[in-house]
Amino acid sequence: MAAFTPDSEADPDFRLVTNTFVTLFWRRNLLDECTAWLDEHGYQVTSLDAAAWSSKGDLLRGIGAALDFPDYYGCNFDAFNDCFGDVAAYAAYGIDPEATGLVLVFTDFDVFAAAHPESAHVILDIVADNARRAALFGRRVMCLVHSSDPQIELAPVGAMPIMWNEAEQSNASRRAG
Repeated sequence: MAAFTPDSEADPDFRLVTNTFVTLFWRRNLLDECTAWLDEHGYQVTSLDAAAWSSKGDLLRGIGAALDFPDYYGCNFDAFNDCFGDVAAYAAYGIDPEATGLVLVFTDFDVFAAAHPESAHVILDIVADNARRAALFGRRVMCLVHSSDPQIELAPVGAMPIMWNEAEQSNASRRAG
């Protein structure tokens, strides 16, 4: 995939990765609109329900299965970093080579993060780091994180902050109404 062009600056994919490779969403309809746009523009959108994970092992197995990691995948963070790094480099697994890029979507991530804060941070950090590395080679990888908690705050990952999407940047925009 070629790098973005100056004409891309108004496109959702460009805006999502301008400041961070991991972006928060509170309203499901905004997330759904965004993922629909990305899907229509050739991205491989891989969605996972983080609320279903009750352990670090569930998280690692779930992502590994969704991205078709090889049989030798060890279901630990080092193995995830290795295999996701391969996916970001467009290995023989995890992403359709014809796709515009990969969008990893975690729904209800706040549920998992509340129960397993360290694992939640580590997985996002690995994803962000590999997404940044992929961008250096003109490959597009991003992570969209849905939270039912509009006040969630996550530590920076991949040496970059996790930011709210444009429509929900202000606290007022995330007040239940």
